[in-house]
Amino acid sequence: MRRSKQLVAGCAAVGLLAAGCGDEPDGDDANPQVNGAGAVNIEQERRLAAPEQVTDAFTYDQAAAPVGAGLSVSAKSTGAGTLVEFDVDGLAPDRGYAVHLHTKPCGPTGDAAGPHFQNRVDPAATPEQPSKDPAYANPQNEFWLDLRTNAEGDGESRTEVPFGFSDRVPASVVVHAEEHTATEHGKAGQAGGRVACMTVPFR
Repeated sequence: MRRSKQLVAGCAAVGLLAAGCGDEPDGDDANPQVNGAGAVNIEQERRLAAPEQVTDAFTYDQAAAPVGAGLSVSAKSTGAGTLVEFDVDGLAPDRGYAVHLHTKPCGPTGDAAGPHFQNRVDPAATPEQPSKDPAYANPQNEFWLDLRTNAEGDGESRTEVPFGFSDRVPASVVVHAEEHTATEHGKAGQAGGRVACMTVPFR
């Protein structure tokens, strides 16, 4: 699935870059490799299923994220930080999705994945009130992978953040209902309901 189609659109937010395409074999298994302290090099692909039928790739809204749609993520350490690429096929066509890395694994409901993963954690955030401060909820401190699908429901995005992993790592990729992640103060990081989630072993 990864790199098997033409990129439609990436996020226009600061810090998100357009992705290139090529050919690479499909696969369904995670292949984590940790190359030294804090370094990461992983790829994972999954197909969405209903919550009662799966443990690692959930759809919570089958209109926006149909059963059988594919999600693929890769992450690797770079000289400047961490590069993450995200690829989808079979989602709803011709629409945007806000996408982020989250702190906890997926579960039967969307809130199981917890808040966005932040490098510098907002001290004012709580489980009931996630970070909305653009000083913390921004694409340089979080992983934002907003994308837009084409007529077939395929799309791809990438981001490179200026930090590596430490003892804390993300645990999942969450696809949200809004077409873009909010950036304004008091709403920064908001992206609507959670339509799909894939657990990823970033360590």
